[in-house]
Amino acid sequence: MHKPTIQDVARLAGVGVGTVSRVLNNHAAVRDSTRQSVLSAIRDLDYTPNPHARRIAGGKSYTISILLPVVTTEFYVRLLDGLESAFQEARYDVAIFPLLDRSRLERYLGSHTLAYQADGLVMATYNLTQMFTENRLRHQQPMVLVDAYAEGVDCAHMNNHLGGVMAGEFLARQEGHLYAVWVETELDQIFTSRVFEERSSGFHQALKAAGRTVSAEYVSSFDLHAARSAATRLLDCAQFPAVVFASADLLAGALLDEAQARGLTIGQDLKVLGFDDQPWAQARGLSTLHQPVEAMAYEAATLLLSRLAGYRGPPRVRTFEPRLVLRSSTGPGS
Repeated sequence: MHKPTIQDVARLAGVGVGTVSRVLNNHAAVRDSTRQSVLSAIRDLDYTPNPHARRIAGGKSYTISILLPVVTTEFYVRLLDGLESAFQEARYDVAIFPLLDRSRLERYLGSHTLAYQADGLVMATYNLTQMFTENRLRHQQPMVLVDAYAEGVDCAHMNNHLGGVMAGEFLARQEGHLYAVWVETELDQIFTSRVFEERSSGFHQALKAAGRTVSAEYVSSFDLHAARSAATRLLDCAQFPAVVFASADLLAGALLDEAQARGLTIGQDLKVLGFDDQPWAQARGLSTLHQPVEAMAYEAATLLLSRLAGYRGPPRVRTFEPRLVLRSSTGPGS
């Protein structure tokens, strides 16, 4: 059976192969009527672009590399959903590179690795901006930061300092002993995230303004086992009633689990505020700071796609703000 080619699409649509290529690349310089004719021909022929052929024909891979810490947490699953939605609409494939540890980072930083064979690069969360922009990518493919901010590069990020302030202002009004649980970052400053540092800074700023202090603070790596261990340590030492800012919903969920196992009354003995508003948070009654993860990721992808389409202007910053969502974990009336 003959597999339809780009030439077949062009013939059916009555346009040149170059026009089909521009439609596949979502190029702006195509009239709507022409675009619809090409898309109709693609549907009628059930044509699937061959990325390797497209690379040979146009010197492009039609692939975006995404470097991110891990792919197993809810936050990064949501982030990938937002990125992939935008890139797929523009007919770009994605190649995902979870960093996981320093050795993988060093491997990906090599100029000839697979990550750099893509047309563009997305860097999520990590504070690697100086190394990337100054030493690696300034004369290579376009890049965008998502869930991170740095000067001199396109960014889509959350105002985590504001989120910390909002958490501190709300919890400072609650009666009880104040505690906080943070996600620990790497000691190697190249391989770190500013996200939780910014949340902590805003949180303590708000507490200081309100004349409150925390009784104790705990840290946990970003996995369920470590989160449950941190919850155990906190509740072993806490004085009740206790009020806790868990700087990620994953940590907050572990606190709810451990508190329920001990027979504590959530919202009275223990009040918990998370950060993220993961899909399960509402069902568990978790008060949290909602961040529009998918929208932030989609916007980051849009910034990168505009670079690929020819934008050569100055770096752009898209800042998203969290929203306080109150539920039963912070008490009656929340």
